[in-house]
Amino acid sequence: MRTPYIRTASAALILQSRTTLAEEVNLPAPVLEWSFYVLLIFALVVAVGIFFKRGKVKRNESLSELLEEHHASIHSVNPDISITECVSQMNEQQIGAMLVIEDERLLGIFTERDAITKVLGAGLEPSYTKVSAVMSHNPICVTPTTTLDEAMAIVSNQRIRHLPVVQDGKVLGMVSSGDLTHWLVEDRSGEIRELVDIAGRRRESR
Repeated sequence: MRTPYIRTASAALILQSRTTLAEEVNLPAPVLEWSFYVLLIFALVVAVGIFFKRGKVKRNESLSELLEEHHASIHSVNPDISITECVSQMNEQQIGAMLVIEDERLLGIFTERDAITKVLGAGLEPSYTKVSAVMSHNPICVTPTTTLDEAMAIVSNQRIRHLPVVQDGKVLGMVSSGDLTHWLVEDRSGEIRELVDIAGRRRESR
């Protein structure tokens, strides 16, 4: 769930109104220049404060909220599919892991690392090897109520890159370490860029 950029707009308004006021009272150019940079620094300080404050809020969001917000899809194959076909689907969908599901039951997960270490590294023939023979069984899973912060701790401590999200035995989705990092920083980085752009446009218009 995205929070409106209220503080960003407020900081931008302050930046604009202060500079406009200085121009109306005909302050000397050096004073105007100095005022501009002071206001720019103030705006950046506000942006950094927003970044860390909203970062704490974002970390407490549940994975169910994030999956719903980003319309996450479930990418899966059946256990009898060949490695060649599985990797082909992964390349087509541009993903690094595939869930192995049968009758809505999670059996395992097959990743790029498995393809390298368990197939190529073991000298197996991808076209004749089933995913079930080399997949990672009983992968570490999380529930929809797991928070972003908790999920990040799991991927870090367990040194894994993918977490299936499961509730009552049913797979609801999967998140990667890249997803978690992206979700954490996407809103705040956009706000900081917006403040800098507004300040830059204001500076060029003078």
